[in-house]
This record gives sequence, structure tokens and C-alpha cells, in this order.
Amino acid sequence: MNTATMDVNNDSCQIDLGIGGMTCASCVSRVEKVLRKQPGVSAATVNLATESARITLSGPQDAAALAVLRRAVRDAGYEPRAADAMDQELTERWLGVPVDALPVVFGALLSAPLALPMIGDLLGKHWMLPAWAQFLLATPVQFWLGARFYKAGWHALKALTGNMELLVAIGTTAGWALSTWLWLRAEPGEMVHLYYEGSAVVITLVLLGKWLEARAKRQTTAAIRALHALRPERAHLVPDGVKRTEMSDVPVDELLAGDIVRVLPGERFPADGEMLLGETQADESMLTGEAMPVPKQPGDRVTGGSLNGEGSVEIRVKAVGAQSVLAHIIALVQDAQAGKAPVQRMVDQVAAVFVPVVLVIALITLGAWLWKGVPMEVALLHAVAVLVIACPCALGLATPAAIMAGTGVAARHGILIKDAEALEIAHKVDTVAFDKTGTLTVGRPTLRLVEALPGADETAVLGAAAALQAQSAHPLAHAVTEAARSRGIAVLPDAAQDVQAVTGKGTRGTVQGAQLALGSLRWMEELGLPLAALGPLAATVRRQQAEGATVSLLASRAGEGQVWSPLALFAFGDEAKPGAREALARLKQRGLRLFMVSGDNKGAAEAMARQLGMDVDGGAVIAEVLPGDKAAVVQRLRGGGREFSAGPPQAEFAPPGGAATRAAAERGGHTVAMVGDGVNDAPALAAADVGVAMGGREGGSDVAMHAAGITLMRGDPMLVEAALDISRRTVSKIRQNLFWAFAYNAAGIPLAALGYLSPVLAGAAMAMSSVSVMSNALLLKRWKPGR
Repeated sequence: MNTATMDVNNDSCQIDLGIGGMTCASCVSRVEKVLRKQPGVSAATVNLATESARITLSGPQDAAALAVLRRAVRDAGYEPRAADAMDQELTERWLGVPVDALPVVFGALLSAPLALPMIGDLLGKHWMLPAWAQFLLATPVQFWLGARFYKAGWHALKALTGNMELLVAIGTTAGWALSTWLWLRAEPGEMVHLYYEGSAVVITLVLLGKWLEARAKRQTTAAIRALHALRPERAHLVPDGVKRTEMSDVPVDELLAGDIVRVLPGERFPADGEMLLGETQADESMLTGEAMPVPKQPGDRVTGGSLNGEGSVEIRVKAVGAQSVLAHIIALVQDAQAGKAPVQRMVDQVAAVFVPVVLVIALITLGAWLWKGVPMEVALLHAVAVLVIACPCALGLATPAAIMAGTGVAARHGILIKDAEALEIAHKVDTVAFDKTGTLTVGRPTLRLVEALPGADETAVLGAAAALQAQSAHPLAHAVTEAARSRGIAVLPDAAQDVQAVTGKGTRGTVQGAQLALGSLRWMEELGLPLAALGPLAATVRRQQAEGATVSLLASRAGEGQVWSPLALFAFGDEAKPGAREALARLKQRGLRLFMVSGDNKGAAEAMARQLGMDVDGGAVIAEVLPGDKAAVVQRLRGGGREFSAGPPQAEFAPPGGAATRAAAERGGHTVAMVGDGVNDAPALAAADVGVAMGGREGGSDVAMHAAGITLMRGDPMLVEAALDISRRTVSKIRQNLFWAFAYNAAGIPLAALGYLSPVLAGAAMAMSSVSVMSNALLLKRWKPGR
């Protein structure tokens, strides 16, 4: 089906349209030009590997606009169809044979008798069919099975362009016509050598190559199909006692937010929701790559598509359709596979002139051999070999096939790559900056210490702080309220009035008539409470910071214009994520510069950095950075990593060894990846060359995911190195494919022109070139993240 997504921000929409009949990079270029000329089209990108186009309309989609696009594709000589038609047609069979393989089967049956004489020559036998029999066998192959080449070639000629079909049609027609001419001019009873087998076998081999190529293409889209298969067809809707008095099964598409659904053991959750009743374990491996089942109990979130374990549970539906996590994942993977990598632009430029250049070379070959004095039929065969061996299809498949395979296997392991450009840039990264809380640490800090000034009641102080933080979603606020509840203190949100969150600093408000402020030491200095003014609390502050704690102060004043006075000290502790130290060590082994960017105080940030094995003395910690300044920090890192304006003065950064780092230093800049998981990380993720959003934290990570080029579906720091690794491997496959595609044509065309390749061998080589490019790309499917 055709899919369209509206962008309500700029009143535009995207349409995915399947396109049949494309075979090479020249076809891609042709279709893109046609689509971009249509009214209302602002952009069009065609993907040969998926046989589809993504079209951006400057206005909303309507039936007329879609009809115009389909007509334009058809008039260009291609077949508009459903975006998923490539998957559907491979499932149809006739007498046990896939329908799309029937032309290959018929071609082989008709060509085999023609090829027997070549086999006989190798065995010293003379197996030659009569000329009329060769004609009867070769003609159906040429004009029935080969009709697709004439049709596509004719459309290319009308558009004054060229494509693979035009080369095949001209080359094989020349061979068939030459054989027919030699047969008709021969004397009765005269034995003449005909070349019908060359044309017939070439067409059959090309059809075989395209069939194998189509099967390989289908494997590259396996990740998308696997994700679609995760969503069940029906859901068990629990009666609400009003409209429904008994359990009923309904299609998943009919579920609404707020519905209550029962999920039986072994079934998949039909939608994103919240656990209401029962306990179970959810297998989320297909979504996050996490192999271990995740325990679920009432209040926990569940993701549609994940597999329910041994418990019968009920959930309240929170998100359905395009708003669900599964739909978001599918959309990201489809966007990445539909996009065009920057390197593909160079390939498109080559493809635009490839076919005309090959035709000129074939004419030169024909003329040169005739000038040399060889018979016309020999010269023509050499020219045909040039036409047949030239392969623009391998060029067209080299990049999209690798991108599809790379993004698909990454998605299966919990790494979502937003677009091809992010994939291509990621392998150049030489600097990685990490947010601390929730990215390198667990993100669930606990309150280690509450120390009140002499004369202040510690319980009352904790209760007042909890009331001030009751409505905040900040991890430190959660730690305060949890500590209060654990001590039997009632947390009453209404006890605080005029509560105001000061971004990156803390919270202020009024509790029982007193104005309170709870926040960082830096904010306290701005309020007139430097460390020296804290009296007996100063020593505790220094000691807690040295131990790696995050320290906040609670201060009070009688009213506006009055002086702030310290009340108590709050020390928080967080733990490093399991595997974080190993993940950083692996990145360091790659020669990457590593930094921690944190809004925490310098002592706590450096203590955690030392625990993680980071180079604190080398300036790897950038602390006391306000959320709004993180993007500026990333910009400084891109420019060389010096002279930070945010926070206290930092040490200059000496880049470690590594070829990527040295190359970046020589060009006067660095390629920076920023890794974060919260709302306040979004500007920094957008400012980095590659933003990496780490999932796992509810709410904030969703915002980060929209700003990032790469999304990690689980909060495992090891996936950062894995994302860079799959990027490097995918780009390597792209380069390999492009090298072999260019090298194949650079070597094959001269060999054919010099007479070293027959049309049959040239056809076999041309057919296998595309298959080899696809097969090389599919090797990426074996990739797994290192551990």
C-alpha cells in the first residue's frame, strides 16, 4: 500500500510509492528527475534496493496528487505499485515455482539446447542444431522473455537517456539479427556458424541475475518485516461494565487509548500501555536487543510487540498506531533505508553519463575491428560484448544495499539509525562526549546524607525539602521524596506554594510561610551563600564532594529582599552503569577522545570519571555546565576542545593518539558524537555531528530521540561503541561495493573491446556483478555487537 505521513509543522507530507521495472542507477536517476518535475513535489529520493520512492509534497496529500505521481512514473516506463509489493510478489507460486522465477525457468529451457554445441566443443563432439531450430528456440527468448528490455529501452530513448535494458536490448538484438542474416543468405545445405545461443543465453543470464538480485533485496528488508510481524492481529478487550459486559476480541487497529486489555501468557502485547493487574516478565529482545526478560508489575510500562512471559496480565493502553514505540522504530528504520547517503550523489553523476559513454565505446570497438580487417560478424560480436558487460546496475545497488543491510541488523540489536547521513558520518567520529546522569550512571540517585545546621530539626528540614520537590520529575527530587517517605514523612505537594524550577540550578518556593531554595552550590553562591558562609557545613561539603557525592543546599529567608540563610546539606550518590567502564575502555582503544559533560559539581563529576577510568587530569571532565550551555560545549569540542565559557575554567584537552584524531587535528576540527538521554540533552545532540540518544529513561529520552541521529533502545553504554562499529562496517561495505562496481566495469569493458570476452561470458559476468554486490552487503547481517 502507499503510505503517507503528514508533517503538520510545515503543511507537507511524504509518500512512499513502490516502483517496478528499475534495474540500474540510470533508472534511479531517470525516475527522480521525472518525479521532481511534478507540481507540488519539493523532493524525491528513489531507492533501487527497495524499488521505492519517497516523495515530499509541499502541501497535503490528496488522491489527485497521488494519481499524478503514479501517471508520471508509468509514462516514464516504470510500474507504480504498492510500496510493499516487492515482498508480496515473491510469495506467489505456480506449480511450485515462484512466479517471478518463471521467466528464468522458461529462458533456461529454451536456451539449453542452443548452449549444447558449446558444451560439445569442449568434449570434442559436434552437436549443432539446424538453423531453423535455433531460430525457433532463440526468437521467443529474444522477443517474449526479452520484451522487458525493449520496453524499458524504448522509454529511455524517448527520454534521451540510457539504462541497462537499452544496452542489453541493443547487444542481444544485434546478435540475433546477425545470426538471422547469416542464416538467410546461406546457400541451401551450407553449414554456417550462428550466434543465436549468445543472445538467448545472455538474456537468460541477465534474467537469472535479476531474480537472484530480487531475492537478495528481499533479505535486506527482513528487519522491517520482522518488526511488522511483532504486532499481533487481535487483542482481548476487557469489559468496561457499560458498553461491554463481556470479554471480546477486537482488531488491534481498533484499540483506543484508555482501553483495558488482557494479555495471556506467550502472547505479544498489542499496544504500549501500563500494567494494571498481575506480574510477568516481558521479552523485549526484538525491540531493544536485550536478551534477558524484563520483570513487569503494576505501574510499569510495557511496549507493544514485546512478548509476555508466564503471567496473565491486564494493561491500560497508553499509545496506539503511529504514536507507539514499535511504530516509531519502524518509521526510523524505513527513513534510514529510504534515504540516500552523500556518497551516492557521486554515483548518480556517474550513472547519468554511463550508458552514453558505453554506447560510444561500443561504436569505437566496432569501427576499430572493422578497420583492422576482421569480418563484420566478428567485429559486431566484440561490440555486443562491450554492451552486455557494462553494468550500471551494480553501481546503483552498491550504496543502498549496504545501508539497508547495516541499518536492518543494527535495528535488530537495539540501534536505530535515523538516516543514511548519520550512518556515514558516524564512522568519522573521533570525539565522544557523554552526559553523566542516566547515560554513564544508573540515573537513580539516592539521598546519602542530610545534615542540618545546629538548631534545625533534620526531620522537619527533610519534610520541607520533600514538599518543595513533590511535583518535580528531576532524579534528585525523586531521591528526596523517596527518602522522606522511607522515614515515614508524609509528602504533601499542597504544602508548597509558588514553586518555581530554575533550570540547571534548583527549585524555590514557599513552605509554611518561609521562602525556601534547594539547589546547587553554584546557585547558592549567586544567592549570596558562598562556601565560606556555610559555617560547620563547609567541611561536610568538601568531604562529600571528595567522595563523589552531588551536594545541594537548602536555604531559607523570611521574605523578598531578605538575606538567604543556610538550613541543611543534602548529599546524593549515583552508581555507574554496569559495563560503562568497559564501554569507555573500548572507545579509548579506538583512539577516540572521551569527555564527560555534566551539570554536577566538579568534585562529584571527577570522582565518577575516575571510577569509570576517564582521563580526569587530561581535562576529560567538563563540569557545572548549565543545560543551555551543553550545545556550546559541543561546538567547542568540534572546534578543538578549548576555551569553554560554561562553568569554571577547564584544562586544555590534549587529543590522544589515533589516526582519526590526528586527521581531525590536521584539518582544524573534530567529528563529535554527543551521547545523552534527557530533555536537557536535546540541544547538544542536535549540535553534535552525530547525536546519540540513549533510551531507558521515561519521558526525557523521547525528546532526545527526536534530536538525535542514532537512538539506542536500551541504556547500555556498550551500544555506543557498537553503533560506531556498525557505521564503520557499513561504510566499509559501501566502499567495497563501489570499488568492485567501478573496477568491474573498468576491467570488463576493455577486455570485451579487445576481444577477450564473448557475449555469453560478458552476460554471465554482468549478471553476477549485481548479485556479488548484494551478497557482499548481506554479509553485514552476521554482525553482532561486541561485548
